[in-house]
Amino acid sequence: MFNMRLNLSRKKRYYALAALAVGCLLAGVMAKTHFAKTTSKPENLPVVRTQVVQPVTARQGYSYAGEVRGLLESQLAFQVTGKIIKRNVQLGSVVNAGDVLMQIDAKDIQQTVSSNSAQVYSAQSQLRLAESNLSRYRELLDSGAISRAQYDQYVNAYDAAAAAVQQAGAQYTQGANQLDYTLLKADQAGVVSAITAEAGQVVSASQTVVTVIQDGEQEIEINVPENRLEELKAAEQLHITFWALPNMTLDGKVREIAPMADPTTRTFKVRVSLLNPPPTVKLGMTATVSLAGGAAHTAFSIPLSALYQTGDTPAVWVVNDNILTLRPIQTGPFGNGTIQVLAGLQSGDLIVSAGVHKLKEGQRVKTTGDAL
Repeated sequence: MFNMRLNLSRKKRYYALAALAVGCLLAGVMAKTHFAKTTSKPENLPVVRTQVVQPVTARQGYSYAGEVRGLLESQLAFQVTGKIIKRNVQLGSVVNAGDVLMQIDAKDIQQTVSSNSAQVYSAQSQLRLAESNLSRYRELLDSGAISRAQYDQYVNAYDAAAAAVQQAGAQYTQGANQLDYTLLKADQAGVVSAITAEAGQVVSASQTVVTVIQDGEQEIEINVPENRLEELKAAEQLHITFWALPNMTLDGKVREIAPMADPTTRTFKVRVSLLNPPPTVKLGMTATVSLAGGAAHTAFSIPLSALYQTGDTPAVWVVNDNILTLRPIQTGPFGNGTIQVLAGLQSGDLIVSAGVHKLKEGQRVKTTGDAL
């Protein structure tokens, strides 16, 4: 009996030890699996677009936006006051010398002309009467029937009648001129570039209603700040490009600089003559006048989206071993969606070209390549 109890006790200890070993084994396997899962989880790094900067040789220059204008522009106005009843031209209309552009209602002026015409007839009738009286009284003077004093009165009446005829004739001519002034005519051949009055509008004398650009030379009108005038005067070469003609570049020269600044913009109007412009250059086109000058220098051109502004200091994110570093830079002129970097970068630097405001110093990132 004792031996049976001893064997039973040994079996219980054996089963307990076996169960403990199996539990420890399972716990070790679970811990190993959990540790493997924890250590094998990949790091979630943001992906950024990058660009390798390359140096370019540039010259410090300035560009001014302008418009193609005619060398001679006529701002036409009526010489009389009245209501416009007809407009015969549109913007861009080609006109010849003598063409009627607008017409004013001439009813009142026509009445004035008719009244002046009647005064002319009346004055001429008085003159004929004075001439007949003078002829008769000259015969009476020769026969001694009247005195010299009486005769002089009729001479004076004749002179007054002759002067009245001249006065009435002058008034009639003036009225006839005003009647002709109701027709606004082009004084030179050209193109209508502006219309500032419409039919039905009452305009005063000397009020500009139509602008005509005369046929002939073309030029570019630009506005230049006062601190760039001397540089513009000394420029040896001006390059002119056109927004509508991207493959064309023309040479130009400064023809005229306004003596006073515009009271609103505080800039000076400058006229740049086009040298041998082709027929494809039309009036009103948008143009850019570029002034190249200064010594050549090395710069980097980066997209505007790569610029990160912190206060007054511009900077870019530079990627080194997938780690971001914010580097201050010195910027230069703007381009078409780009900006020049004069200092702060070196050839071969890898910079972030987009999404720069979502990054932070020392952050690890993934790059998509060295090109946009």
